[in-house]
This record gives sequence, structure tokens and C-alpha cells, in this order.
Amino acid sequence: MAFDGIVTSAVVRELSEAVTGGRIDKIFQPSAEEIILLIRNGRDKHRLYISSAANHACLYLTEGKDTNPMNPPSFCMLLRKHLQSARIREVRQVDSERIVEIYTDAVNELGFSVNHRLVIEIMGRHSNISLVDIRTGKIVDSIKRLSGDVNRYRQTLPGVQYVAPPSHGKVPYFGLDRESFRKIVEDDPRHNTEKALVSAIQGISPAMASELMFRAEKADGGSIADRLYNELMNIIDQVTSGRTAPAIYYDEDGAPVDFHAVELTMYDGSYERREMPSVSEACRAYFEGRASSNRIRQKSSDIRHIVNQALSKLQLKKQRLNEDLIRAENSDKYRLYGELLTASLHKIGEGRRFAEVDNYYDGTTMKIPLDPRYSPAKNAQLYFKRYDKSKTAVIEKKKQLEETEREIEYLESVLTFTESASVSEDLDEIRAELAENGYMKPRKDQKNRRKKKPKIHPYEYTLSTGLKVMAGRNNVENDQLTFKKASSGDIWMHTKDIPGSHVIVFTGGRQLTADEIYEAASIAAYHSKANQSANVPVDYVNSRYVKKPAGARPGYVIFTHNRTVYVNPKLPAASDSLQPSADDRA
Repeated sequence: MAFDGIVTSAVVRELSEAVTGGRIDKIFQPSAEEIILLIRNGRDKHRLYISSAANHACLYLTEGKDTNPMNPPSFCMLLRKHLQSARIREVRQVDSERIVEIYTDAVNELGFSVNHRLVIEIMGRHSNISLVDIRTGKIVDSIKRLSGDVNRYRQTLPGVQYVAPPSHGKVPYFGLDRESFRKIVEDDPRHNTEKALVSAIQGISPAMASELMFRAEKADGGSIADRLYNELMNIIDQVTSGRTAPAIYYDEDGAPVDFHAVELTMYDGSYERREMPSVSEACRAYFEGRASSNRIRQKSSDIRHIVNQALSKLQLKKQRLNEDLIRAENSDKYRLYGELLTASLHKIGEGRRFAEVDNYYDGTTMKIPLDPRYSPAKNAQLYFKRYDKSKTAVIEKKKQLEETEREIEYLESVLTFTESASVSEDLDEIRAELAENGYMKPRKDQKNRRKKKPKIHPYEYTLSTGLKVMAGRNNVENDQLTFKKASSGDIWMHTKDIPGSHVIVFTGGRQLTADEIYEAASIAAYHSKANQSANVPVDYVNSRYVKKPAGARPGYVIFTHNRTVYVNPKLPAASDSLQPSADDRA
């Protein structure tokens, strides 16, 4: 994460232009570690999001909706008391640190002017938000209270003098001249230039140090120290003059990897770069994307655990059934033993453990084990009975194996939908599906819920020719989409022998072109377990040929008259697709 001093400087510049002179109209505290300030500046409204959470400490302007708990926390009430209706006089960055101070002027109940500064410290797990009285320099309160037992250097308790976080001997980057910078680089005893930059200069993150090295190594002329200094000064000038180039970098899975206020050229060719209209917008998209992914991952952990446990048991059951089936299918020898013993009863004496008989099928002599407790005739009958039992077992084991494989296929599809869930509502529906099928205990709200058909909110896309395409988000939705939403003339698609969504192309009664088939099949491949593969097989057929066996699990169908195409997973252009959101389902 690259919320360093340079990004802080860029955000402060945007905030200064947007909110200086504005009034704080409302204050919210959505969670224990974050606050939102609603600021009016003339006709403009701005929402300032501030977080002190260890995994996403930041501040930026956002257009998101305000959320307000029924009972506001005490820190929120304190901020409302001192800052509501206050005018923002200045927003400034402390040196080149990740510390932002918002200076406010207000009038108290007695009509006296009071001045405060809201101090936002963006420092990982040490992040904090404190309200400080400017006149006395004492802390009014902090969102995280730290006593002397926790931090000997400073306390963040009401009434305690505010002490800034230690600088650890770092110097601000704008206070560097070429000689002092060269000394930092050349006198480093570890001979690790990137670590030297991070440990000696305020506001330089490891990502920015790597970017400076990458740029310097490609630059011409001078020593490495001179080239590094030139690149750093160019970046600082770019940010201070407002010539930022905010962007987010995404990996091949579409997950945000990094962001910055300036271009990170070291990621060229490695990650997808998406330009953003402002630094605040880049911060918002990056942190909300990461927070959403983390929430979904945490919320789906119990589903994945239960499904993986059930899959492990079924895989073991499948292995044992296959072993039993192999043994049962090799039972022809028992029939042969019975036939040869019956033909040679007059030659075999009582109480023997083995009988050597002539195999009249190939002219050889065969040695057959016997149970000495029984007569040769009884041994022959036992072998025939064992043969008949094995043949019955073959039929039964094949049936059990088929059911087990269908169950494995069902759970793998559930796991695929769980991994691809983008909002918590998707997981709630998957959890309800598993509860209905006996894999999970239903929640209290599910027990009390009336049984009714759930509304479907499938993924919706538009092909380049204008045809509408829908893809199910879970197995229950797959069934409803295939058997309720689709008409007999529409095209049904699904990845061949691979868990994934049922995809319906609404044809409007006409035949699809080859290009439309390939474009829609690419959507089916994308919404499957093979979405990271190439040349994925996709079956397609008219919906009239898709049937559901009685008593089958959700999502399981059989079909005929199908054809197969091979495509690479891909969605239509973003402007042509509609992804369901939590707000749409509310």
C-alpha cells in the first residue's frame, strides 16, 4: 500500500481546494475507527472520509452514502459538540509526514471563539484521529486512547498534552539538497539504496523507493545518487504543482495491488493500470475495493470450510467406491471356480484346503482355494453365491458412485459461486441454499422467513449486437434462470464438465450468428471455475432441450442436441454490462 507522504501531499492539496472556508455540517462515525465529515462550501457539498484502521488508514473525499449507527459512539458525539458548524480555516500536512491537520474555528455556547485542530495520523497500526485544543495544545479526545502502559513516548488521552509521533531522525523530502541526499545514498552501511531512502526520508514508502530506483536506472547521466535526486524532485514538483497522474494497478484477477498519485512505471507490463480522475477517487476505489474483498473473504470462510470438508469426505467415498467396484468387476473368477469345482466333484476329497482341477477352457490345471469345513459341492455353491453378490454389488456401487460424483459436482459449483461472490447478499443466498440442502444449519432469520421463491438478480450483459445475456450467481438462480426466465427459443450455455453459471442468451426468436455464439460463450467461460484458463469448452443448446431430473440438486440439469465451442473467458465492454449491486437488491 502506497499511502505515503507524497500521496498525503496530493490529497491535502485536493482537500485544501475543496473544503477550505467550508463549514462542517454533519459528522458520522460508521465504525469504531472511521469518521465522515459532511462539509458545505458555498453550493458544494463534500464528504471527507477518515479512517484510522490498521489495514486501511487513509483520508479522501468520497461521494458514498452516509451511514449513522442508531447510537453514535462517544467520540462522534464529542466531535459533533466541538466541530459541528465549525469553519475549516486550513488543511495542512506536517512536514512530509503522513500526518494531516485540519484547523477549525467555531463559536461555543457562550459566544466565545474556540479553535481546534483535527489531527489525522496515517501510520498503519499506529494510526489515530485526535481532536486538539489549539490554545492549550491538549487533547480533547482521540478515537484510539493510548495510556502510558501502551506507549511510553506519548499518551493520547483527554487532557494530555498532544505530542507528535517520533520522526526517528528522518528528514522531510522538501528539505533535502543534492549533497545531503547524496550522503544518504552513498554512506548507507547496508548498501541497500531503497531501504536507505525509506529509513532516512520522511514520506518515502517502499513502493516509491522502488519506483525511484527503477526510474533512476533507466535515466542517463550522473551518479545513481544524482539520478535518484532528480527523479524525486521531478515527482515532488509534479505533485506540488497539481500535475498528478492518479491510477490504480490491478492484477490478472482484477484485485487492486497498489495505487499512487503519480505513475508507477515499474508496474508497466506487470499490472493493469487504470487512470482515475483524482487522487481522492483513486484512494476511494483502492481502499473500498480491498475492504470489500476482505469482508467477502471473511464472510465466506465458514461456507468454504463446510464445503471443503464435505468435498473431502465425498472424494474419500468416491475412492473407496472405485476400489470396491474394481473388486466386484473382477468377480468372474468366482463363477469359473464354481463351474470347475462342480465338474470335478468326483475327484475332490472332503476336508481339503485346495483342489487342483482341469480348466477345460484353456487346457491348464487350476488350483482353487477351499474351505475345509464344507464339502466340495458346498464350496462350489459359495463361489456361485459370491459371484452373484459381486454382480449385484457392481450395479449398486455404480449407482452410489454416480450419486457421489453428482454431489461432488454440486459442491464444486457452490465453491465456485462462493469464490466469485462480489457482495454479501450473494453469500447469504448461497448459505440459504446449503441450509436447505442439509449442509449448514439455517440461521434464525432463515427459519422464520416464509417459504417463497426468491427474487433473482443475475448478472446482465449486452452483446455487441444488442442481445441481452444473463448469468446465474448461484445454483438456485441457475434453475430459475433456465426454467423460469428463458423461453424455448433462447440459447442455454454452460462450460463443458466445469462448474459455472447457467447462461441464457435471449435471442428474440432469431438464429444467433457465429460471432454472437462466441461472444456469449466467453461470458459463460468467465463465470466458471475455468475463468483463468484459455480455450475453455462451452456447450450451447436451445433451452427446450434442457431438462431437470426429478429430485436433482439445484443447478443440475441434463440436455441433448448440444454443440461445443472453445473460447477464452471474457466479458463484454464495461459500458455494455450491468453488475448487480447491494443497493439494487435492497
